[in-house]
Amino acid sequence: MSDSPANSGGGAATLEEEEKPRLIALVGNPNVGKSCLFNQLTGSRQKVANYPGVTVDARQGLAEDGSQVVDLPGTYGLRPSALDDAVTAEVILGERGEQPDVVVVVLDATNLRRSLYLYSEVADLGRPTVVALNMVDEARRGGLNLPDLAESLAVPVVETVAVTGEGTEELLAAIDRALEPKPTWELPQEPAPGQSRWERVRELEQAGTLAADTESTARYAWVADQLAAHPSKSTRERTEKIDRVLLHPVAGPLLFLILMALVFQSIFSWAEPLMKFIEEVIFKGMQSWANAALPGLIGATATSLVSDGIIAGVGAVIVFLPQIVILFLLIGLLEDSGYMSRAAFLVDRPLRHAGLSGRSFIPLLSSFACAIPGVLATRTIPDRRERWLTVLIAPLMTCSARIPVYVLLIGTFVPNTKVAGFLGLQGLVLFGLYLAGLTLGVTLGLVAGALKKRRTRGKLLPLVVELPPYRKPSMGATWLKLRLRAGDFLKRAGTVIFAVSVALWFLVSFPQRSPLPGETEKQAAAAQLAESYGGRIGHAMEPAIKPLGYDWKIGVGLLGSFAAREVFVSTMSIVYAQGEQDEESKVLRETLKKERRADGTPVYSLATVGSLLVFFVIALQCGATVAVVKRETASWRFAAAQLFGFLGLAWVAAFVTFNALKAMGLG
Repeated sequence: MSDSPANSGGGAATLEEEEKPRLIALVGNPNVGKSCLFNQLTGSRQKVANYPGVTVDARQGLAEDGSQVVDLPGTYGLRPSALDDAVTAEVILGERGEQPDVVVVVLDATNLRRSLYLYSEVADLGRPTVVALNMVDEARRGGLNLPDLAESLAVPVVETVAVTGEGTEELLAAIDRALEPKPTWELPQEPAPGQSRWERVRELEQAGTLAADTESTARYAWVADQLAAHPSKSTRERTEKIDRVLLHPVAGPLLFLILMALVFQSIFSWAEPLMKFIEEVIFKGMQSWANAALPGLIGATATSLVSDGIIAGVGAVIVFLPQIVILFLLIGLLEDSGYMSRAAFLVDRPLRHAGLSGRSFIPLLSSFACAIPGVLATRTIPDRRERWLTVLIAPLMTCSARIPVYVLLIGTFVPNTKVAGFLGLQGLVLFGLYLAGLTLGVTLGLVAGALKKRRTRGKLLPLVVELPPYRKPSMGATWLKLRLRAGDFLKRAGTVIFAVSVALWFLVSFPQRSPLPGETEKQAAAAQLAESYGGRIGHAMEPAIKPLGYDWKIGVGLLGSFAAREVFVSTMSIVYAQGEQDEESKVLRETLKKERRADGTPVYSLATVGSLLVFFVIALQCGATVAVVKRETASWRFAAAQLFGFLGLAWVAAFVTFNALKAMGLG
């Protein structure tokens, strides 16, 4: 097969060549809408965010015409300084398998100065190329003369608006007539026959004939010529005015904290009605139906599995879906508006004091959804020490799996009082837990740098992040992200949590014992639970967790949570469904309030609840994260040290919290 359809000879192609799908590579700077355009071309569903570092690995999908489309990581050039840049360069150069047949360079029509430099490097490769001029709706308002640009570049140029799909069909048609770009700058020595300009540039560079700064100067001179030939008015006056406030060294961070606090306030105030409906109407209704209709059909034991195992376990987690949706709806709107890039800029200086930089903010921000993509996103960090440190602290960010636990404990035991007249105490506590994880991570960075004396102060590469203009968020893109995140949450509920719920039901239901003479139904159920396999495991754990204020039932929940943090909620629901036969206590939150120790004191005092919350902030209760950390660091020693180190730190912090609150009379 020839290098590309555009260069194929006149001979008859073989059947294999005719059937082989064309490979199309999407290349562009971060934040130009490349991944959104990929979604439009392929119908694929992937994360689209308005800050750099989202796409780390090349992602593939099929276009309507059967072409294979590869979405490459955003990059500013083909000379890599980080792992994500390397992926792009290697795919384009054919060093990761087959070389692309067509390269689609996605340019930001509102910022050609930034985008055209990358185009000039792609042009030197000599590959059939098409330009997708994205965000043309904004550029038109700035007066950019787009048709003249197509003539200047001498390759097909298609105007697109990726968020709406405008220009997608035209882009697929233009790919069929892709052309080899003409040179954009003059080389001191032209390539040999069969050699690309890119190969010649690298050859001259290695021979000392061409300096890197000479190459850059030549490329930027060509970019300047293009900008002079295609002038446009600035479309960023409004953005610059807003940034004077949001990026102010004092007002900026303060407004960021206020904005985040309001986000967490909404989680409780907006979601409560939906939670009550899901909990009390849907799942409690399902349990009532199962307990009434199933015993005669499948027997009492199987009915208990369905009602107290599956419905109670899975339902106890799904009830928190409204909080998950609201949180990520608001975060998604902030991403799409362009604000999150500003957040990365704001935290760059504080993170540098911990041996990190604004580059670490993107992986850490991803970890607030899940630590796994956060750890994977550290590939964008070129400095190895900074990357490993970011991997270390990423699990401390409050992921979505913690939200059900936090909301259950805070919503049940923290009073819904107002602070300063308008802020809810529950929302402030939740916000405080998020800040606690971030603060602890930064503190660990400071300690790690001090102990190893490997601080690279002044040597960390400066953060270069494009600040996009403020835009009206695309509801289509926001809905896509919500569907992805809610789908992931429900998938976990239907797979991991379902399986663990069934396993836990067996542990707390067997071996079965016969009621003793004189025992009430409630006493028999409590004894059955205590003597079950799960009860025996909990009692074995009790000496280690009793100093934290936990009983053996909480121990069973903690053990289950290491499969997935939110399993703690389903475990508690199953445990108390088995041991509590009071029909009025079927709702888990009411059951926890009524739980008492042998001496009559409440199990879930504020001291115990505070201790549990602190434990969940720190402990690494996610087997999948441990596996990903091992893979990314290629070190079981690092992964094991992270797992057991955080577990030990969580125990100590929970112990201190419990005893401090108890001394304050809250135990």
